[in-house]
Amino acid sequence: MLNVAVVGLGWWGRTITKRLAGSGELRVVRAVDLFPERHADYAAEHGIPVGASYDEALADPGVDAVVLCTPNSLHTAQVAAAARAGKHVFCEKPLALTRAEAEASVAVCAEHGVMLGIGHERRFELAMQEIERLVRSGALGTIMHAESSFSHDKLINVPPTDWRRSAKESPAAGMTAMGIHLSDAYVNLFGPVAEVQAMTARRVLEGENGDVVSALLRHESGVTTYLNAILYTPLYLRFAVFGTKAWVEYRNETHPDTPGPSTLVMQVTGEAPQVTTYEWTDSVRANLEQFARAILGEEAYAFTDAQKIGNIAVVEAVVKSAASGETVRLGGGGA
Repeated sequence: MLNVAVVGLGWWGRTITKRLAGSGELRVVRAVDLFPERHADYAAEHGIPVGASYDEALADPGVDAVVLCTPNSLHTAQVAAAARAGKHVFCEKPLALTRAEAEASVAVCAEHGVMLGIGHERRFELAMQEIERLVRSGALGTIMHAESSFSHDKLINVPPTDWRRSAKESPAAGMTAMGIHLSDAYVNLFGPVAEVQAMTARRVLEGENGDVVSALLRHESGVTTYLNAILYTPLYLRFAVFGTKAWVEYRNETHPDTPGPSTLVMQVTGEAPQVTTYEWTDSVRANLEQFARAILGEEAYAFTDAQKIGNIAVVEAVVKSAASGETVRLGGGGA
């Protein structure tokens, strides 16, 4: 059992605490928030002390790892502080806002021998794991293209002054909130990205960063991919891959924080569609528990350092392309 401190008690920090309540591998032993007085209900419900000092949590010998659920621009410094304190660190996405920052986080964790986890729970959904198996096995043939959308209206009541509406903290509309999960899947399935063309739009939400983002990617492998995220529409999750032998489409009826089924349809040339329904599993906890097992040397972690860096390079390129209107070409390794 690894003892962890949750840093940041907004929506997701509280969600992670609930997810880990039944875990046999990680236990939340303390929490950190700038305004601990606002979280008396959390402390009472979970029996977890809440303090304002991140440094105190890092100095606690009873804490093995930290889970960062903090504003995006704080991640790089907080990851470095955890690594230097000898604490493993699980960072909610985005790991960073630039490739250079992601490289720094990966390097400092390697230097101090600590595990760096990342909050991309979609890789742990059963239907996504089946898509990965189909892609890697060649069952779909040569991959031609993939496209996906991830939208929801869970954040529509966030005030315009909140960091989630900031062009600095959350650039390119919903890219750092939702689109980054899709680009992570693409980097995992199809390899490093070579070029990006993106645009954003502001339709209804107040704030600096808009509410729609779309991006077209070309991978070094030659595969093209497309992603879209909208910050103000009913929940919509779709992921489709098109090959020369078959296509496969995954539709998810619920957000990872809410139980519900998902459906995978596979169409092979000349055959009837194959439809599979998957019941909900806790992908958030699955990611965190694999992180714990990786710390103990029991299992490899799903995310390579190159993928952690390469996905942030895509995010940075999306932001640059949306601002300039031009195609951004990335260097080797998708960065």
